[in-house]
Amino acid sequence: MALTKRDKAIIADLQRFRVMSRDDIADIHFKGLKRPQESANNVLLRLVREGHIQRSTAFVPYVYFCAESGIKKNSQKIPHYLEIVKVYKEILSFGPVEHFTVEPKYRKGLAEPDVFFIYQRTPFFLECQRSIYSEKMMEEKLKRYLALYESGLIADESWQPAGKTIFPYILILSDTRYAINHRYPFRVFQATSFMQFIQSLKPRDERRQEPNPKYAGGIKINLYGK
Repeated sequence: MALTKRDKAIIADLQRFRVMSRDDIADIHFKGLKRPQESANNVLLRLVREGHIQRSTAFVPYVYFCAESGIKKNSQKIPHYLEIVKVYKEILSFGPVEHFTVEPKYRKGLAEPDVFFIYQRTPFFLECQRSIYSEKMMEEKLKRYLALYESGLIADESWQPAGKTIFPYILILSDTRYAINHRYPFRVFQATSFMQFIQSLKPRDERRQEPNPKYAGGIKINLYGK
């Protein structure tokens, strides 16, 4: 059976995110249908049978991989990748996301972000830090971002605006608040979730008056000045 446009989009997302749960795929690719999870089950079963994707039944709901994935079906990294998908869906709830790249690679010894993405014309490096780091480990992580900054590699990225070079904000999503004792030539934000980060950008009086957590109007984080 020929792949549909939605089949191809699901496979592309599995390649991008490494692994997704049935519910993730239903939320993103079957949104608006009367029974999105049931519809997702039917399509995913067909794609598995035809060899286009793989799945693991070790998780509930099942999780899925692209056909060429080398990730072990019980890999300890699977929850981490699923957390990245969760953050992606949360960002989507506020508006369009551009250039959402999982684990972008630079030179050895430089930063290894979990994600690079652009939201509201503003670039971010994302760290989904759900395990607890020591202060020293977090300091070492930020030193690698400093090394990436000083390397100048970011200036050559295709998303850079004409006439200027922007280094992405670093957004650390963690239940732990880390003391950042050094000053860096880039901004570092910490929040428990993307929603909490967006809320923190509002003026205090606006936070009190606006009860809807999905409200993002008037938030200005555009570095490009356009």
